[in-house]
Amino acid sequence: MGSSKQLCKTLKMKVIDAHNAGEGYKKIAKRCQLAVSTVRNVIKRWQIRGTVEVKMRSGRPRKLSDRTARMLVRKTNQNPHLTAKILQEDLADSGVVVHRSTVQRCLHRQGLHGRVSRRKPYLRPHHKIQRLKYATGHLQKPDAFWKQVLWTDEVKIELFGHNQQRHVWRKKGAAFHEKNTLPTIKHGGGSIMLWGCVAASGTGNIARVEGRMDSIKYQQILEANITPSVKKLKLKRGWLLQQEHDPKHTSKSTMEYLKRRRLKVLEWPSQSPDLNIIGNLWVDLKRAVHARRPQNITELEAFCKEEWEKIPSIRIERLLAGYEKRLQAVISARGGVTKY
Repeated sequence: MGSSKQLCKTLKMKVIDAHNAGEGYKKIAKRCQLAVSTVRNVIKRWQIRGTVEVKMRSGRPRKLSDRTARMLVRKTNQNPHLTAKILQEDLADSGVVVHRSTVQRCLHRQGLHGRVSRRKPYLRPHHKIQRLKYATGHLQKPDAFWKQVLWTDEVKIELFGHNQQRHVWRKKGAAFHEKNTLPTIKHGGGSIMLWGCVAASGTGNIARVEGRMDSIKYQQILEANITPSVKKLKLKRGWLLQQEHDPKHTSKSTMEYLKRRRLKVLEWPSQSPDLNIIGNLWVDLKRAVHARRPQNITELEAFCKEEWEKIPSIRIERLLAGYEKRLQAVISARGGVTKY
């Protein structure tokens, strides 16, 4: 049932007209689908004040004027990283003394809320130009084109999941009971670096990178894993190798290796992890592996390889089906960062 405060003026007048026509409260309430008390309040207000409008409530005026609110919005638009404390101090310098929470409430009314900044690669002007060129140049590519791409990438996976958060149900004062804590080991307990590849038909090989990845080691990984993966994924002649625009991927020796092996490489812009679908699969992999709680590096590597094989091809197909949206997002952002 609605409240008389929330009713539109037309409905209120409909109640008054029915009352003047001699209808009772219950009959009016049933026909207008209102509570009887709501009908009674509307009619009473009309009889006492001659209007159905709700009287303005009195109360303490807001400490921040509309002009000050616009100024706060303007400042946060210019620099979203300003804290409520800094804005409070700026107001104090201009003679407006308010609590920090007053500043926050004011911004909330304007639709601005404090949120954690998303981490994205730093894009220079030439990066944006490259990304825009890639997006516009590949926007009209048919599905068959993307099905012939072998996507590759590297990722570091930590044993206990760096920055991993878990929630527990506990009572006040029981935060440090052993069952309510998340055990950690200094330096994360170790980590491994993985190289992996996928295509539309599924996941290819995944390999652990021992030590520091340089051009020579990268070429060794390609030599050991590309051919088996291409056969496994049944890529046809003319397939393309996708790789990040990293120095070890574009070094002179690596370029000579790719040429010698006659591997065709997909044109790729720098600083563009959001355009690589394999990034989504790394998230899936980490979630699945950490759910199994590996206790050492050996288990971590084994679980990674097992869970990698379990990733369904339909997951990859869906990522590729939405690839055009990624390209459109880059174009809309004029080469800037996207949500992907």
